[in-house]
Amino acid sequence: MTKTIEVTPQLAADHGLSEDEYSRIVELTGRTPTFTELGIWSAMWNEHCSYKSSKKWLKTLPTEGPRVVHGPGENAGVVDIGDDDVVVFKMESHNHPSFIEPYQGAATGVGGILRDVFTMGARPIASMNALRFGEPGHSKTRHLVSGVVAGVGGYGNSFGVPCVGGEVNFHPRYNGNILVNAFAAGIAKKDGIYISKAEGIGLPVVYLGAKTGRDGVGGATMASAEFDDSIDEKRPTVQVGDPFTEKCLLEACLELMASGAVIAIQDMGAAGLTCSAVEMGARGDLGILLDLDKVPVREENMSPYEMMLSESQERMLMVLRPEKEDEAKAIFVKWDLDFAIVGETTNDLRFRILHRGEEVADLPIKELGDEAPEYDRPWVEPGSHSDMEPHLFAPPHDYNAALIKMLGSPDLSSRRWVWEQYDTWIQGNSLQLPGGDAGVVRVDGHPCKALAFSSDVTPRYVEADPYEGGKQAVAECYRNLISVGAEPLAATDNLNFGNPEKPEIMGTFVASIRGIGEACSALKMPIVSGNVSLYNETNGEAILPTPTIGGVGLIEDHAKTARIGAADEGDVLFLVGTEATHLAQSIYQREILGEEAGPGPKVDLLMEKARGDFVLAAIKSEYASACHDISDGGLAIALAEMCMASGLGMKIEFEYTYPHAALFGEDQARYIVAVDEEWANMFAANSEGSGVSFLRIGQVAGNRLIINDLVDISVDDMKQAHEAWFPEFMGTPALAQAAE
Repeated sequence: MTKTIEVTPQLAADHGLSEDEYSRIVELTGRTPTFTELGIWSAMWNEHCSYKSSKKWLKTLPTEGPRVVHGPGENAGVVDIGDDDVVVFKMESHNHPSFIEPYQGAATGVGGILRDVFTMGARPIASMNALRFGEPGHSKTRHLVSGVVAGVGGYGNSFGVPCVGGEVNFHPRYNGNILVNAFAAGIAKKDGIYISKAEGIGLPVVYLGAKTGRDGVGGATMASAEFDDSIDEKRPTVQVGDPFTEKCLLEACLELMASGAVIAIQDMGAAGLTCSAVEMGARGDLGILLDLDKVPVREENMSPYEMMLSESQERMLMVLRPEKEDEAKAIFVKWDLDFAIVGETTNDLRFRILHRGEEVADLPIKELGDEAPEYDRPWVEPGSHSDMEPHLFAPPHDYNAALIKMLGSPDLSSRRWVWEQYDTWIQGNSLQLPGGDAGVVRVDGHPCKALAFSSDVTPRYVEADPYEGGKQAVAECYRNLISVGAEPLAATDNLNFGNPEKPEIMGTFVASIRGIGEACSALKMPIVSGNVSLYNETNGEAILPTPTIGGVGLIEDHAKTARIGAADEGDVLFLVGTEATHLAQSIYQREILGEEAGPGPKVDLLMEKARGDFVLAAIKSEYASACHDISDGGLAIALAEMCMASGLGMKIEFEYTYPHAALFGEDQARYIVAVDEEWANMFAANSEGSGVSFLRIGQVAGNRLIINDLVDISVDDMKQAHEAWFPEFMGTPALAQAAE
């Protein structure tokens, strides 16, 4: 006989429920809920699953466009790329688990986002990850970097999806909460998309995939609370992944979908069996009856509470066409995966659960799912900074030394140590290595079409001015897609913030959303999927606000792309944009002057769109042999990165007002474009005709980067500084030598 656990207001509070929420739960249940029912309510009403603090503001984002097939609300967004093909993509966080157990936290983050994609009927073709760690000198940072990178690579490489890009950054504000944001994209036929809305009464509900264990019990609730000094006690809430089982699950699910057996299907992600069953039933205005005695388990004597809240990986829940049962089961037997009918759809709008012949839960399914609380949290408008003139920032004593120091700094150094642990070439469709502006993957089966992917945000800008920082995150993602010759199509967001119950943090969230929404509208990049991760705090100290934007772009002919390192000797270099003046919140200010202060750069969205359109047209017209957007570190860093990528030097000569601002300022809406000398005058004429500001600044030549009389450094010296920091930090200097 299972021991009965008395449900009290304190136990509800221990599950993350407020007094008001618990009172409402008692009212909706019609009595004091059982322990299992309390677990179900807490799972469905926590921040991670219900978005109760963010729903009000997420509704303001632009989510529609001529290419959008499915926007937010499904497992992933779906966008039309022509020829009856669609790209399916999403970004999601696994922050809290990765801080507690970095390898498994990161690995299961990759596994979860891949399931979101293939649950929709798409075969995954690309992944990315955006990682934020604490300061390099912190006692945990190296351990966390090592574990997270190994987890991302271990799962993705074994599953067989190329990792084509991402971000890795360091800042003391992530000492107590790292961020692991995982992105995946897949390709499907437009008429082959599957959604989670259950349809039909009395139809079998089928459990698919791996067996259920005790790993991950309470994971979603854990991800909806701050950390404190008891963090290590949360280790059992971290899931354990098996990429080889997931690969079998992918193949079995795609084969199952092709058989016509699937009515609705849902990944068992956060809150496991609870969330998947409730979402399928609530969206279809149906009830669900589950019999836990039929659920495949790998551990003995699991309680109903544990089974309903387990977040064991590599599992799906499906509503099946009954006449296809034998065919469907045969597919899963072939792939050595569990296939079990564990319940049925009903017409009573109840979520009922049986265990050992007893009914252990009977709850209103709509209130559990679609009608979770929605809060308008108190918030305050963020303060603003006064602009800071360039002359207020001291110039470097030695421009060569400053550039070398910045190239070898934690945030600007090469990420080769990271991405060489990921398989970029698997599937045979990747067209660019990580390290450029965006990953590019050929659309398999199409003679010339490709997709580009980028992930971007500058958290220090968002901290300084959430509205402009939100705009900048979208704008930089847009520029990175443009820089490889892709037409930006749509975006996914991963909104990482601290405790939303603090008005100043909620105000930062609101202002960021406002900026993101304006930028997505202006740049025609609707948000089609996403994730919100709140309560990223430890002992009251929040992370930097980090609204990561993942973007997807379309390249109609991958023969007409641009690369960061594709410039040739003699090419003429153009700055599309104007001389920089903005040094506040720049890498120069932090690394050379030792301070972080002032406003981030302003973002003129009309200018971003005009210059982006012009650069994209130049790449498509094959004027541009190489292109790179200007972001962290300004013009000098962008030029140095192009030199290191091509192995060729540059001779730069242009007029400036303040040399340190011109070289290191981080003004927005700017690109470096390399043009064959034969077409340089035509490129300049087209710039003038389009009303786009430009400067002809130099030429590709020799093996040194020479900028006026300020900088004169060999490409080899820049490479050495750029490649050395990461492997030396991780204690593997041999990799730096091999990279040379």
